[in-house]
Amino acid sequence: MKPFTDEDVEIYIQSKVEQRHYLVSKAVEEVQKIIQQLTAEISYKATRFQAISNSGIHNENIKDQPALLAKWSAMLRGKRPFHPSIQVLAPSQFLITVPLRGLTGYRECQVRHWRYYTVHGAKLLSSVRDPEELHQWLEVEQFSKSLQQWHETDVNVEGDLVPAKVLIVFRELVEKSIISCNLSNKVTMLESFSSVVRVAVETSESQVEVELVPAVEIPTCWPQKARWPRCLKRWPSQEKVQCIKSLGFDLLARSNYHWQLCFSRAERILMEGLDEDGGCRMKCFRVMRQMKEDVWCAGNKPVITAYHLQTVLFWTCEKYPRTKDWRCFPEAFLRLVQKLHKCVSQHFLKHYFVKNTNLLKYANTSDLDLVASKLAVFLENPVFCLD
Repeated sequence: MKPFTDEDVEIYIQSKVEQRHYLVSKAVEEVQKIIQQLTAEISYKATRFQAISNSGIHNENIKDQPALLAKWSAMLRGKRPFHPSIQVLAPSQFLITVPLRGLTGYRECQVRHWRYYTVHGAKLLSSVRDPEELHQWLEVEQFSKSLQQWHETDVNVEGDLVPAKVLIVFRELVEKSIISCNLSNKVTMLESFSSVVRVAVETSESQVEVELVPAVEIPTCWPQKARWPRCLKRWPSQEKVQCIKSLGFDLLARSNYHWQLCFSRAERILMEGLDEDGGCRMKCFRVMRQMKEDVWCAGNKPVITAYHLQTVLFWTCEKYPRTKDWRCFPEAFLRLVQKLHKCVSQHFLKHYFVKNTNLLKYANTSDLDLVASKLAVFLENPVFCLD
């Protein structure tokens, strides 16, 4: 172990961070190719699902909206290449959204009413609980245009699109498509205690666990639950705020009754151009992510993921919006780690867009406490492991 010096930071980046970037990029490319083949087969079998290549700007649901397509193309021009459906939570843990077809013209529902049914459609005597802040109900009537298949009882109960039922249909399609695509040697279904669909994908270097999530992409409005930005904030700029909110959001099928709000396009735009003022925000993030994976929270299914770190970065950028706050790497990096330590110690990390949501609410507290203790050790004696 060596002291925390500028030279050692650069060595750490070259020996660790760049190597990680290469390996993860290679894994993303291989997983993307396999899941693209799988979801193309699923789309062929069932029109309600699209291949992952149709995510974002390529979604068939917006092909008849030239103004929206032109705006997105202009915003994404010159940006680094990426796949809009893939989130790398850890080097061996990905989340991939699978866009749904035939749900367009979304509008928010203002009328609240109780639900008295199970996910299988049976009657209940007491009502189903209300969704948490990051979740919502989804009624097929909230779309001005919808395929008839979304009105069928295999996914619809009393007018609601039920995530658990969508996932049951989707899981069966995944299982059949693995066989029909001859992917059994590369893709294996994983057991799950809930309705989520998880597969193990074999790459040339390692095995990657992938959660496949059906998603309704809603590029035409910003959800009322996301009361953002907060007043009198200097970061991000008003111009970027308007750009972000014009990209809309997604609804993910990850639970039984309620759809989860997702802001992956907005988060990507926030990450782009972080250091246009010559700061070191992205450098801090990449080093923090590497230290998290090497020392503070290693393993295939870490309690703290890259998404948590990204959220910590956003909150810190908002609190320290000035260019001079991000000129000195050691100071900026330690400030970021201190914020992470505070969140992990308190078991509380607010979602960046939906502030009443704690991203660590369901995390294992013993695991969080272990990470907090490792972060405390680092903050007492900031050194990088260069072995």
